[in-house]
Amino acid sequence: MRESKPGFKWLLIVFAVLTLACVSAQARSRPRRNIEIYRPNPAYWQYNAKPVLLLGGTKDDNLFQIPGLKEHLDLLKSVGGNYVRNTMSSRDEGNVWPFKQLNGKYDLNQWNEEYWRRFENFLKLTHERDIIVQIEVWATFDYYRDNWAVNPFNPKNNVNYSAKETGLPEQVNSHPTRCENNFFWSVPAERNQKTVLKFQQRFVDKMLSYSLKFGNVLYCMDNETSVTPEWGKYWSQYIKAKAKAASLRVQTTEMWDKWDLAHSMHNATFDHPETYSFVDISQNNHQKGQRHWDNAQRQRARIADNVRPLNNVKIYGADEYGRFGMDRDGMERFWRNIFGGLASARFHRPDAGLGLGKKAQANIRSMRLLTDKMDVFTCAPHNDLLSDRKPNEAYCLANPGKEYAVYFPDGGKVTLDIGPLKKPVTVRWLDIMKCRWADAERIEAKSKLTLRCPSQGYWAVLIQ
Repeated sequence: MRESKPGFKWLLIVFAVLTLACVSAQARSRPRRNIEIYRPNPAYWQYNAKPVLLLGGTKDDNLFQIPGLKEHLDLLKSVGGNYVRNTMSSRDEGNVWPFKQLNGKYDLNQWNEEYWRRFENFLKLTHERDIIVQIEVWATFDYYRDNWAVNPFNPKNNVNYSAKETGLPEQVNSHPTRCENNFFWSVPAERNQKTVLKFQQRFVDKMLSYSLKFGNVLYCMDNETSVTPEWGKYWSQYIKAKAKAASLRVQTTEMWDKWDLAHSMHNATFDHPETYSFVDISQNNHQKGQRHWDNAQRQRARIADNVRPLNNVKIYGADEYGRFGMDRDGMERFWRNIFGGLASARFHRPDAGLGLGKKAQANIRSMRLLTDKMDVFTCAPHNDLLSDRKPNEAYCLANPGKEYAVYFPDGGKVTLDIGPLKKPVTVRWLDIMKCRWADAERIEAKSKLTLRCPSQGYWAVLIQ
């Protein structure tokens, strides 16, 4: 067989180079799927340029470190879930830390590639499934008590700095609310501890080297923090600046420890949209019944002139634990959050919430059944349209004149004002725990509609 002429070989090479350049140009021009604030209604999110309601529940918080991750995400997706929490934490059995350990001590200049492999794999799997990830950059409880004793940032555990050099403690036996680890005071506006800050920046830079490749990520600075507002502000601005340098825009928030959203601690997020583009109000999910609803609605009113998404990445309440409420409390909080016009709702892990157990699955599935049949993004909370209502008996989400949904935590009967509707309406009842619609009923137009639940238990009804 004769050899190809040299000119033909060069032609093939040129053709291959041009083909690769064309493919690369197409990839660059392809729209990036980004989680962004929904422009027509900034109380909600949009993803891939479409409005999206975030619903979730998972069996753990630092999901990137769990075994069976793919199967767990597939289960979440199968019931209509699209929202997870991910702490950058290493404190559970089987977890690995982000730094390489040599001769019993960590080197903060060297990475443990297994940690970052797990993180990258997690981001790929969630992105493939259009699942939104809310990252918590600094896993607060990793820096206190027994966890701090083995944390690579503890000066006794690394070869990079000493306690004397940095002022960091080698032992912290108190709860994070005592703020006795000055690891969180390293930023320039506080103690400006440059040695510690250098390695903190290096960790965040490494995290961003993976996460900025994916548009399905929200960034929360901490978990239940009580430290200086300057800490979260610094990292929010740092992360946004890194994203901007890559011609990207990201969404950030902070999570404070106080359960009362009116506490001054929360002012740093509610009152500073220039720092935080959304607000996580998970701690409100310690409240129960009507108070839980009222507290959230006061915060919606508080930001009415500068509306932003209010996220709930943790909903507490589980019979197994009980300290923060029972199963019923968790399920009620989930529904009140969405009917309250909030942007997301996710059940907390099983020791403090319903995780992704059978009850969580049923509630996520039923919420998706309901919201897929209505334009929730044009609706708002409208308990003002309900009469003959007892506290915590029913909650209304509506676009008056077009459609109404009412949630009943435990059966009951209320009167709904549908005055603007001039045509007959269709009434559909949803049995939440069975994830099943009852037969639709057609009713002639009237200004007042009596809604009586088919039985006790968890019900929702859609009127259109």
